[in-house]
Amino acid sequence: MAKEASDARYEEEVITNSRGLKLSTYRWMPVDSEPQALVFLNHGYAMECSVSMKGAAMRLVKAGFGVYGIDNEGHGKSDGIQGYIPCFDDLVDDCSQFFTSVCERKENKNKLRILLGESMGGAMVLRLHRKKSEFWDGGVLVAPMCKLADNMKPPQIVFSVLLQLTRFIPTWRVVPGEDIIDLAFRDPKIREEIRKNPLCYKGRVRLQTALELFNVAVDLEKRLKEVTLPFLIAHGEDDKVTDPLTSKLLYETASSTDKTLKMYPGMWHALTYGEFTENTDNVFADIISWINERIARGNSRLEREQKNVNDELHKK
Repeated sequence: MAKEASDARYEEEVITNSRGLKLSTYRWMPVDSEPQALVFLNHGYAMECSVSMKGAAMRLVKAGFGVYGIDNEGHGKSDGIQGYIPCFDDLVDDCSQFFTSVCERKENKNKLRILLGESMGGAMVLRLHRKKSEFWDGGVLVAPMCKLADNMKPPQIVFSVLLQLTRFIPTWRVVPGEDIIDLAFRDPKIREEIRKNPLCYKGRVRLQTALELFNVAVDLEKRLKEVTLPFLIAHGEDDKVTDPLTSKLLYETASSTDKTLKMYPGMWHALTYGEFTENTDNVFADIISWINERIARGNSRLEREQKNVNDELHKK
């Protein structure tokens, strides 16, 4: 399904993953120009791409980039029990296969490949990088889920009980905790928009989902040094959902030689959703500037690939 707008060419496509599930994918492209960079959107837990990340996609398209997104299993328009993540590794595989297929199209071979993820999507970016460390040209990590804030975790004794229950009722919506929408979005109008969006999951976290997110966050926190991807971190200093201190730790610990950290005083968890407020404008100005700087530097991945080709030819 394709739609033409004044600023972007928008398309939706349904693909089938290796588990037989139908997943909704999205594309926003500039109307009058050929993008030099492709940005791949990774949404947060309980969110989706077509509505929740549309504003981010349009800003990036107006900056001259091509944008792709996918609703993970159990999210948005994709198949699966809403809000249920049976296996995070399966979601990583789905994203990797779709994004890779886009990059390997003939018209996209020479374009910069940038992953952008919000919250759980930030964890997805880091896992995609780990899966194909040389494939991606950069990552934009918006309030990445490298560690859950303490107020998002149930007490240890409760967690132990829930862990046992997961074996029998993994989809049960019982995990205690504060309302994520109230914690993530500062503007009451935006909170109401999210609650009225039927594509967004509302309610308590499902047991297996909670276990998967917890394990992913613990795994990433232990392996921050393995990150070699060029990245920009954007994190609100008043975030109560993902821990800003862990973003600082990622910046300090990662082996990446090209890394940037932007902390935003007074901002909460959701940095890219909502109207064109001054704070959101600042976040996107930083993101767009960071991507443009990488375009200006040239594509080091393509240079490496060409060098490998030349070396192989020389050997022959």
